[in-house]
Amino acid sequence: MKTWTKSIVLAFLLIVGFWPYTGITQNSKSKPSWGFSGFTKPKENPILGADSTKIFFCPVKKAEIKWQRADVFNPAAIVHDGKVYLLTRCEDNPKAHLGGRTSRIGLASSADGIHFEYYPAPVLYPDNDEFAKYDHMGGCEDPRVVKTDEGLFVMLYTSWNYDTPRLSVATSKDLIHWQKKGPAFAKAYNGKFLNMASKSGSIVTRMKNGNQTVAKFNGKFYMYWGEHGVNLAISDNLTDWYPNVDDKGNLRKIIVPRAGYFDSALTECGPPALLTDKGILLLYNGKNSDGDNSDPNLPKGTYSVGQVLIDPANPEMVLERSDSYILKPTLPHEQTGQYKSGTVFGEGLIYFKNKWFLYYGTADSFIGVAVTEVKL
Repeated sequence: MKTWTKSIVLAFLLIVGFWPYTGITQNSKSKPSWGFSGFTKPKENPILGADSTKIFFCPVKKAEIKWQRADVFNPAAIVHDGKVYLLTRCEDNPKAHLGGRTSRIGLASSADGIHFEYYPAPVLYPDNDEFAKYDHMGGCEDPRVVKTDEGLFVMLYTSWNYDTPRLSVATSKDLIHWQKKGPAFAKAYNGKFLNMASKSGSIVTRMKNGNQTVAKFNGKFYMYWGEHGVNLAISDNLTDWYPNVDDKGNLRKIIVPRAGYFDSALTECGPPALLTDKGILLLYNGKNSDGDNSDPNLPKGTYSVGQVLIDPANPEMVLERSDSYILKPTLPHEQTGQYKSGTVFGEGLIYFKNKWFLYYGTADSFIGVAVTEVKL
């Protein structure tokens, strides 16, 4: 059946209510004992989207803005006080071109991990502050969030000024009031990486007494980051990060795109990594190439989710890497929107009610969730 015919049929089934539970979306060829498998997409997908009713007074534009009017996607996730919280990228102007809007980060909460209620105003956004030169007016994008054992929330997000994307840091004690700390690499090597494009920070976490909190081992905090390859950075304080470099001062990449695979164009870090008994488990978003080196089993340009296992004793050493995706676009709204090639872009991963919930952006337009009961 042709792709456009499938889309029409699926859309019709969704509209009339006969589309069943989506079932297992794991690729049957790749079910490693060390990682995730068996993700399913609940029928409630997509769980969040644009909302033109919410209005926010922008301190930079000095005007009221419908801050969620265009698209809502790419969420961070955290469990706090028995609820699930999502920090979401929200864009304001549907008429602006892709990448030319202003993004603000909103906050939503849920008792079941599926049905969410938004707070009325964004919690992180461009402001008249010392960091305006980094996030005015592209905004604050693509958050990932972790919590320390002491209860401090740390957010990594992209500051976008329509020129250079920079991985930035903010902290909070309540998920609502955030203090910007600035670009993550500002102090590293005398600012060598300050003006280099950087994004997608995944701090290593661990499960401790049923809670997922930041892991500290070898006396340091560790973060994986990057999109054209996965890199490592190390920190003493979760604010100032130092990328790992070789003897010549160049970045040392841990994984890179592979010709002929689902990640043939990009390998972009996903949710916070997880330290398990088998190693550091990192989910990443692989983009299929648009060229001849693409995976022939996926549409060209597709974003899907893969995984890699890394050695905690040497956080740059890969132990295992998935040959195929663990989650791919299958639903109509995952294959339409701003990015029409097909996208599931994972950024939030939590353990809640004895299940793992993976929250992801769909085609830069909606938020979806996939669930698995796999035991790590």
